[in-house]
Amino acid sequence: MPNQPNYLAPARFIDSDAPIVTAFAREATQRAVGEIDRIVRLYRAVRDGITYDPYVDFNDPQVYLASSVLAAGRGYCVGKGAVLAACARSLGIPARLGFADVRNHMTSAKLYAMFKTDIFIWHCYVDLAIDGKWVKATPIFDARLCEKLHLAPLDFDGHNDSLFQPYDSAGRRRMEYLRDHGTFADVPVETILAAFRATYPASALQQKIKGDFAAEAIAGS
Repeated sequence: MPNQPNYLAPARFIDSDAPIVTAFAREATQRAVGEIDRIVRLYRAVRDGITYDPYVDFNDPQVYLASSVLAAGRGYCVGKGAVLAACARSLGIPARLGFADVRNHMTSAKLYAMFKTDIFIWHCYVDLAIDGKWVKATPIFDARLCEKLHLAPLDFDGHNDSLFQPYDSAGRRRMEYLRDHGTFADVPVETILAAFRATYPASALQQKIKGDFAAEAIAGS
């Protein structure tokens, strides 16, 4: 029988034993009352404590490494997902990463020009084992960005799946899930990069372009 994935163990990119990870997780949850409150506090700390930044060098392994993203204080969806998964594991909460292709109807003009599309493959969410079931959490867009996009920050109650909102408060289309790639015990970096290189212009992956996605994001059209 093949070995089952260990969703509590430190991994190459979900480095839950890194001191910066364990310290962040402890600080974020120190005033929690009960298990669900602890998970919710951790989710919000990752969501708002790490700025969403899609202008990264996708070929750099550090953008997928939880401890490095936490140290930088910013990262794109996979890096932020790795942080939440690593912090959860450090607290004894089984965690894995899920991936899906999405159409982002609120992307910035600069990001669209880079990728030549508003479809972003291998977008990351986090699966947490809570009360005997897997629950999806998406700590990606921080509160500052959501304010620019006229979206309420995506919340998580520890009981129900929390995925990107398909519409904003005005009924405009925001995020559309297209294809699910399943779940993984660690970031499948080689698989992600192979898919990126087959899908996007090399220039979009090879250099970090400076920008403020929150300031540039299209708030509606």
